[in-house]
Amino acid sequence: MAADSTPSSFSQERLRLSILIPVFDEETTVEELLNRVGAANTEALGFEKEIIVCDDGSKDDTLQRAQAAAACRPWIQVLAHSVNRGKSAAIRTALAAASGDYCLIQDADLEYDVGDYPALLSAVKAGADAVYGSRFLHRKYPTGMKLRNYVANRLLTLVANWLYGISITDEATCFKLIKTDLLRDLSLECDGFDFCPEVSAKLGLRRVRIVEVPVHYAARAVHHGKKVRWTDGVRALRILVRYRWRA
Repeated sequence: MAADSTPSSFSQERLRLSILIPVFDEETTVEELLNRVGAANTEALGFEKEIIVCDDGSKDDTLQRAQAAAACRPWIQVLAHSVNRGKSAAIRTALAAASGDYCLIQDADLEYDVGDYPALLSAVKAGADAVYGSRFLHRKYPTGMKLRNYVANRLLTLVANWLYGISITDEATCFKLIKTDLLRDLSLECDGFDFCPEVSAKLGLRRVRIVEVPVHYAARAVHHGKKVRWTDGVRALRILVRYRWRA
């Protein structure tokens, strides 16, 4: 593993990237994830980085391990909810503390590869305000994804495209890189796993072009800690519909 590449100061000539990491009961992966994100050389693309972790009321040692990882790394900030409020709530808490020009959402479960950061950031450098990392552009059937999850992902994407006139292949991807001012201006309000449909809906309503780049993905199973359930897919569908007719 390469040494952490983040310098101790930030150049005015560079853009700043805030990597927002919501975590809940991820004690087995959070340290490794922070090592990988810290080693990602975003600086080579002109993005100084800060890492903002928000622990969402974990019942295991996730918070303690995140704090230990941050102890000698001043560019890592660890925030915490006293009770579990949901992934979207954790993202909103991290977003409030972000100082970057752009925000990138990163899960702590190691399903997504930080090696795809350059592709995401290159799209921003080319002028995009919103970039999604699509799991279905790299492979038509992502590694380890269950059939029910595949169908749910494809359905949610189809509905989002139809309702909002957008053209994407992966609505529910974790990797969302969005200009910070724009993300804050969306006035996010959802909790749970609702961040993806809420953001996609609100970007669609604003006619913000979403640029997609292919990313790698290796799904984990429920017994390894995967938390998304079929009920979250139903809720996401409701949110997509609700925001369309609320406008």
